[in-house]
Amino acid sequence: MSVNNLLVENLLVELFVEELPPKALKKLGDSFAETLSANLQAQGLATDAAKVTAYASPRRLAVHISEVAARAADKMVSVKLMPVTVGLDADGKATPALQKRLAALGADASAVASLKRAMDGKAEALFHDSLVKGASLQEGLQAALSEAIAKLPIPKVMTYQLANGWDSVHFVRPAHGLVALHGSEIVPVSILGLTARNTTQGHRFEASVDPIVVKDADSYADQLKNDGAVIASFIERRAEIARQLDAAAGKLNLQAVQDDALLDEVTALVERPNVLVGTFEQAFLEVPQECLILTMKSNQKYFPLLDSQGKLTNQFLIVSNINPADASAVIGGNERVVRPRLADAKFFFDQDRKKTLESRLPNLDKVVYHNKLGSQGERTQRVAAIAASIAQQLGGDTLAAEARQAALLAKADLLTDMVGEFPELQGIMGGYYARHNGLGDSIANAIEDHYKPRFAGDSLPRNQVGLCVALADKLETLVGMFGIGNVPTGDKDPFALRRHALGVVRMLSEGNVALSLATLITLTATSFNTLEAGTDTKLIDFIYDRLSGALREAGYSPQEIDAVLALRPQLLGDISSRLAAVRYFSALAEAPALAAANKRVGNILKKVEGDVNAVVDTALLQEAAEQALHQALAETKPKADQLFEAGDYTASLQALAVLKAPVDAFFDHVMVNADDAALKANRLALLSQLHKAMNRVADLSKLAA
Repeated sequence: MSVNNLLVENLLVELFVEELPPKALKKLGDSFAETLSANLQAQGLATDAAKVTAYASPRRLAVHISEVAARAADKMVSVKLMPVTVGLDADGKATPALQKRLAALGADASAVASLKRAMDGKAEALFHDSLVKGASLQEGLQAALSEAIAKLPIPKVMTYQLANGWDSVHFVRPAHGLVALHGSEIVPVSILGLTARNTTQGHRFEASVDPIVVKDADSYADQLKNDGAVIASFIERRAEIARQLDAAAGKLNLQAVQDDALLDEVTALVERPNVLVGTFEQAFLEVPQECLILTMKSNQKYFPLLDSQGKLTNQFLIVSNINPADASAVIGGNERVVRPRLADAKFFFDQDRKKTLESRLPNLDKVVYHNKLGSQGERTQRVAAIAASIAQQLGGDTLAAEARQAALLAKADLLTDMVGEFPELQGIMGGYYARHNGLGDSIANAIEDHYKPRFAGDSLPRNQVGLCVALADKLETLVGMFGIGNVPTGDKDPFALRRHALGVVRMLSEGNVALSLATLITLTATSFNTLEAGTDTKLIDFIYDRLSGALREAGYSPQEIDAVLALRPQLLGDISSRLAAVRYFSALAEAPALAAANKRVGNILKKVEGDVNAVVDTALLQEAAEQALHQALAETKPKADQLFEAGDYTASLQALAVLKAPVDAFFDHVMVNADDAALKANRLALLSQLHKAMNRVADLSKLAA
């Protein structure tokens, strides 16, 4: 078809390569498609409305772009030359500088008469207008292809020789074919020593046609699927694997382990998926299922199968890249491969249980934690002391003793063979070994949970012992790192201090911990010999910044958050109630006026030199408006305070709404800065009482427009 006399067809570009790194495939495919299409759009060869379809399989990166022109439309280009005073002499003739500039544009002095004059800032300048011929698709695609290749997020570049034996190129994997079709016509571009053609290859073993001659851009995906046994689309292939996994698990009345990262990786490993069911010996199920699941997923890329209770079975799903009539050989091969992995896990588990967790503790002294903070053994002692102190305040001697014991043993599994092989199992294996040592569920669960919450949405520790140990572990890390000046900068946070801070926030907010943040940080700091000056202040600011960000993600407005956090409430468990109260108060008709008045009061009090009297002398209340405000405050404040102390923050703020009228009247009729010093001091005392009454739940001035 043609638009404005320009031939428009759909475009297909494919780069055929050796097996691409699976964990990077989706990003490579998306980048290739996005960069190439964006470049063509920038050149006017494709419109912003063009539909872009990315393809990415283990051996190809491709993109289909709709409505691409054979040549971009010509366009008028205006080029600023120079100021008129520089380009023209007194007689209006071109200066040597202008002649040189025109020559660079392919024009001569005859073009001077057609130059345009226009203001450029404060000076008049000369502009040269010319009609620039639109780029051909061959030129434009060559530039777009070069940019797309250069911008690929390649994890590690390879260097390989081309077929001529002399030249070398750098790319993620050796490239063997290039397809570029505009409709059915080949676009003669080249890259990585390859020249475009209309042929590609399908599945290594199951393609019915080899090579595949691509008829046109639109038939590419269907031909690959029908003739090449390849599902080219990453998204379509992923959906097909998910469908087959669900179907295979459903036939067995089981469910496959859900793992998006594994599903993405497997999608990047196969071209036409075929899900099969494998089994292993029941005896391996004596090993903790976390170990078996991890080794099957990490090492073999299998999907373990769970029963309705979430318990691992001895069956698993294999995503094969071939579809033989008799799949028994494929299944048998995978079953033989998985057995040694499971046997290793069983061996590690059996060996680890021969030693108690407690017997491993001396060796923690040999493991360096940080050169300024000592060994893991020293850190363990600090965490144990902090956990015991927290537990003592929350539950007394019994809880403190359990928290100390759990904290002392929490890092011992770092020295086990299983965690050495699978670091992801730290804590989990400690829980299993603690039960084997006869320590009971309370201690075992605390050891397993002390890393929680590990990520957004993760669960909190299951019991108070675990909560105390998890808090101690994260606080020790935060105080220790801040205490030596090792704080996050930009996107660098090697010790995951932001995640630790969010974990502390969640535990204090959701875990019903009646201890203030300042108390916990002070308590933690006592376990260190020396810390940099201002560590506690810097850390509190850091934690409140993380809290502010978390609250924004939860849907609270910046004004609501600022109002509550301006008071730095130390009991983080109160914050959600305070925010709810502020949101309710903001909806009241009286809120805008009270917020504005509160801001005005705050500004007045800030300007006062010295202390403001805390007591109002009723004998000095001369104006009716100040008498009315004092009376209203005397009636309202006790009720609001009582509700505040009861934790009913919404009702406490609501009770203050009746102050609107007397506050408005006060500012309308009373001069605060009276000439009489005693009157002025008394009125400031009244405003001080008002300010304190209004700002117990939140700083209401932050709600003022």
